[in-house]
Amino acid sequence: MDLRKLKTLIDLVAESDIAELEVTEGESKVRIVKSGGAPQGQVVMMQPQAAQLPSPASAPAPAAAAPAVAEIQGQVVKSPMVGTFYRASAPGAAPFVDVGSNVKEGDTLCIIEAMKLLNEIDTEFTGVVKQILVENGQPVEFGQPLFVIG
Repeated sequence: MDLRKLKTLIDLVAESDIAELEVTEGESKVRIVKSGGAPQGQVVMMQPQAAQLPSPASAPAPAAAAPAVAEIQGQVVKSPMVGTFYRASAPGAAPFVDVGSNVKEGDTLCIIEAMKLLNEIDTEFTGVVKQILVENGQPVEFGQPLFVIG
């Protein structure tokens, strides 16, 4: 979807009483949700309909993951944006970091793809990667914990 068209849709939602707008164009699907009191909307890019949908058996998994997040010991690197998480620079390439990797401030941990742009996510901490909290290719939300550095 064209960025100008996307910007126009965001402005439309922000200036109207519409709380949510979903547009499907070909295989692309965009959902814009106006946040509570803020005049700006939240944009969520969704995978094409052919993408894997969670099975009913996997529905309890997010509830099970919540206690694990509460037990985190160390510095947490959170996602600065909504997008798709990738551990490596290309399919088949070695991941930037693994559990047990030593990292220092400024090292690249992963890539988040947002609107066809690849954004390198660097660490603000020095230490050892204790946990990787997201699977490769998984969608992530703003502020979602990605890594634990100890």
